[in-house]
Amino acid sequence: MKVVIYHNPNCSKSRDALNLLKQHDIEPEVIEYMKTPPDKSKIAEILVSLGLSARELMRTGEPEYKRNRLDNPDLSTDQLLDALVTHPVLIQRPIVLANGRACIGRPPEKIMEIL
Repeated sequence: MKVVIYHNPNCSKSRDALNLLKQHDIEPEVIEYMKTPPDKSKIAEILVSLGLSARELMRTGEPEYKRNRLDNPDLSTDQLLDALVTHPVLIQRPIVLANGRACIGRPPEKIMEIL
């Protein structure tokens, strides 16, 4: 089983999710998305797996969200995806992909549902 985690080592929930996987003898592919952000098509693919909209994937408390006025309801999905690519800090974390499914690990134990 291939498991991928979009990980931010500065985030305690992301670190907890990675540790949880390792405690279950799962060595995931770790993508530090702040260093290597997913491209627009990958984010769109992840959104489909999560069953979320681009706006629902956004961390609305981040300064980039307010600075770029991403709360504007007139913004298209394409514009929101561009913002997620340009400002990966806006991406909810951690995201775990496994078995053709995806999950945001908040709380970290939630990732066990897709394994």
